[in-house]
Amino acid sequence: MFFKGTKEKILLLAAVLLLGIKCEAAQEGQGQDSQTRDSQVLEQYREYQSRLSAIETLSQIGEQGFDIIEEQCFPIETKDFGEVSLVPALEKEYSRLALFLADESGRIVWKTDQLEANSRILGQMEQPIEGISAVSFQDLNGDGLKDIALIALCVNDSGAYAGKTYKTGDVLFQTDGGFYRDYRISEKINRFSMNKGIDNITAFVRDGYSAEFLYTATTEKELVRNGFVIAQDQHYARQFEKLGRLDVVPGTYKMADFTYFMVYLVNEQGYIVWSFQPMGEYDNLYALKGINCRDVDGDGMKDIIVLADYSYAGENNELLTKSEYSIYYQRTGGFAADTEVKAHISCGEDDTLSALIEKARAYWGWRVEEDD
Repeated sequence: MFFKGTKEKILLLAAVLLLGIKCEAAQEGQGQDSQTRDSQVLEQYREYQSRLSAIETLSQIGEQGFDIIEEQCFPIETKDFGEVSLVPALEKEYSRLALFLADESGRIVWKTDQLEANSRILGQMEQPIEGISAVSFQDLNGDGLKDIALIALCVNDSGAYAGKTYKTGDVLFQTDGGFYRDYRISEKINRFSMNKGIDNITAFVRDGYSAEFLYTATTEKELVRNGFVIAQDQHYARQFEKLGRLDVVPGTYKMADFTYFMVYLVNEQGYIVWSFQPMGEYDNLYALKGINCRDVDGDGMKDIIVLADYSYAGENNELLTKSEYSIYYQRTGGFAADTEVKAHISCGEDDTLSALIEKARAYWGWRVEEDD
């Protein structure tokens, strides 16, 4: 028995050592694969930059693999070059956006591809840019020179936003010899959803308004102090099994012509313990149809379901509205947004909150009624 046990231990040790060697080999292989990918991306970037750098006239834009976005070409008055044309172009292979300034003779006097939209997917050349939805020229920093504000349209192939169009805003300030981009401003524009329209960007950059507090506030008082308007008819307290008794605090904040809609959970001391942004990439809240707190997935804990009408701009900038619902499942320590039910149950204009709750609960296999 001693020999058998010792032999088993030896065999086990040998297996562990062999596994360790294989793991090291796998890690080394993964490292080599990563290095190979990085090298390929670097080579692609060098080749792409070589083509971009070679563009000196309008006629060379197409020759170097770029498609001019004709409908977004406009004249702009500049300090150093006089009146020139802004010519945006999308690179065909990698869908990267570049901006060119061309004089009357077609000579390129300035160009850049250092734009926020070109960094939507880090670590790869391919980007999800589909085009440009808006361009504006106005003095945004008070120096008397026209700056450029633009919004790019993006659609990811995979991930949480797969197939959904979203906007990426950017601002370029005019300076000596061209324009420069303050990445900190562009980052805030997009991180705090201030990219819904040119007026939205202008209100932030030029006029000093900001939606940042919607995402960084720690108390209900701070929200209200900064202009958040609570929807009192949907404001109530509920007992959440894992988080205790909390106030459900939905409301809006208007910035330029855009109305942000947020829902917060606030404890008895007035502190925000969780927040939701049901409107996603829509431009405005059109009408809040209702918020309900009840167990949807059958795990015994109250979830949150929100139904509202949202508005957004169509392809020709016409105003469109859509009914949409969001479900947030209570989990230990917080909530998780639903993706499964929404993939199977669509929302129509005539759907009510109670009907959607019934459909969602039926999807999870039960129809037990419970009090709110």
